[in-house]
Parts: sequence; structure tokens; C-alpha cells
Amino acid sequence: MKKHLFIFLVSILFLSCKAQETPTQFTQEALNFNFISSEGENIYFKNILEKHQGKTILIDVWASWCGDCLKGMPKVKALQESNSDVVFLFLSADRSLKSWKKGIEKYQVKGEHYFMAKGMKSDFSKSIDLDWIPRYLIIDPEGNIKLYKAIKADDSKLLKALN
Repeated sequence: MKKHLFIFLVSILFLSCKAQETPTQFTQEALNFNFISSEGENIYFKNILEKHQGKTILIDVWASWCGDCLKGMPKVKALQESNSDVVFLFLSADRSLKSWKKGIEKYQVKGEHYFMAKGMKSDFSKSIDLDWIPRYLIIDPEGNIKLYKAIKADDSKLLKALN
């Protein structure tokens, strides 16, 4: 009986550790999420990623109302300067298209921009366990998630994933 209990407890421990592994691929829910491009066109996230296949991508989930996002923006701009071969995707959690576009212009954010309706409450946000912004992800040239979560643009894990 003790042996069976021990095996049972080890199995539960193993499965709970497995469930907490960092994702290396996006869920179908994330891939099929419909963003709005800066040109006003609808585009699925999978199509955004396909457009940059073979390149390293830094994803910055941000909003123009987010103080931490704005504090991190100079660090993101420095990353852009030192990583010209990296694609910078900015996914906005702004509350409206108007405030999103105004924020891009006001803070002179360079890169590709996409808006997600419902922001931090969107299905995309839920699919990546978004609990704070800014949120940075790194996608490698093969399309794998190399860094799933960083909340500072100078995080050592982020810098390591870029190099």
C-alpha cells in the first residue's frame, strides 16, 4: 500500500511540474487571434508570425496608458539600435484604436504595430497568461518561443535570448 501511495504522489508531482513548463509554441487560440494592423486591416497572429518566418522576433505587449511600458520604451529603443536584424512587434492593449495610434505617435514607437480588441482581457492575452504589461516574448527564427515572459526590457533572460 505504501509503495502504491508513493508512486501515486510521485506521479502527481511529475504531472504538476509538467503542467508548469514554459510554452515553446503558441496555442491555437493565440495563433487564430485576430489583430488590427496599423493600416486598419484584420490579421491573424499566425499570419503576423509567418510574415517574419526565419527571423528573430521581439514581441512587446504594451499600452499607451501603462507607466511601466513607457518607462521601458527607451530600453526597447536601445535594443532596436543594437539588434537591427530583429523584428519588433508591438501588440497594444490600449482601450481604443484612437488612443493606440496617438500613443504610437506621441512616444515615437518604431516597429510593427497591432491592436488587440479587449486588451488585457482578450483571448490572446488569456492564451499567453498575460498578467502584467509590459510583457516581452522572444520568438526564434524557427518560430519557437525562446523567451515566454519578461517584464523588463533589460531583463538578463531577454538579453540572453536575443543573443
